[in-house]
Amino acid sequence: MAIAVLPVLAETKGDVKLPAKDKVKIFLLVGQSNMAGRGKVEDQDREAPARVITLTKGDAWAPAVDPIHFDKPRAGVGLGRTFGLVVAAKYEDETIALVPCAVGGTSIDQWERSGAQHKEAVRRAKIAMKDGELAGILWHQGETRSDPATYTEKVSKVLEGFREELGAKDVPIVVGELGHFYKGAEALNPVLQKLPETLAKSACVSTKGLTDQGDKTHFDAASYREMGKRYAAAWLMLVDRK
Repeated sequence: MAIAVLPVLAETKGDVKLPAKDKVKIFLLVGQSNMAGRGKVEDQDREAPARVITLTKGDAWAPAVDPIHFDKPRAGVGLGRTFGLVVAAKYEDETIALVPCAVGGTSIDQWERSGAQHKEAVRRAKIAMKDGELAGILWHQGETRSDPATYTEKVSKVLEGFREELGAKDVPIVVGELGHFYKGAEALNPVLQKLPETLAKSACVSTKGLTDQGDKTHFDAASYREMGKRYAAAWLMLVDRK
């Protein structure tokens, strides 16, 4: 994964010079804490990629330095930054723009189209889309109050809602299994695995072999980075760019 990085501390993120709009790929990151990321931030996560940027809490572009999410004080390493690095390596003349909107502890019901989380994600995505094209939606959720019997219908409405409201009916969607260490994974993961059968142009990423940080809920930093690679591989398959 050869991509230039600029050493910079998170608190000193600088302004970003954007390329032409058709050279900016935008990805919406939605869900709960395992999309936001709770991994321990290390030096490698503080390096600012030259072509991977993120929309800050203040709706401004900045280099993608972890933590890119800001939902909770615990926000740390997540899958987004590594996802961006992998995709940027495949599109060497384009900028990868991440729009972090995940919020820890949120249930699927809180992401309904009428809810505040959904509306805020749409608002931020539309701001980002002034500078580029929506290229994908990344989703990870399910640890909080998720009923396997109703999850497929609910999550499909949420994700199709994003597509409709953002005018991107064919945009690829990548979801991920819950960590196999999580007590509810055995019931919900089969539902997530089957989602691509009913949700067009979507893929489900396996979390097999990934490890938690000791709480049986959140992945550790190394596993978040690996998840980023897996999400990227799934998205690249969906767009036939292996």
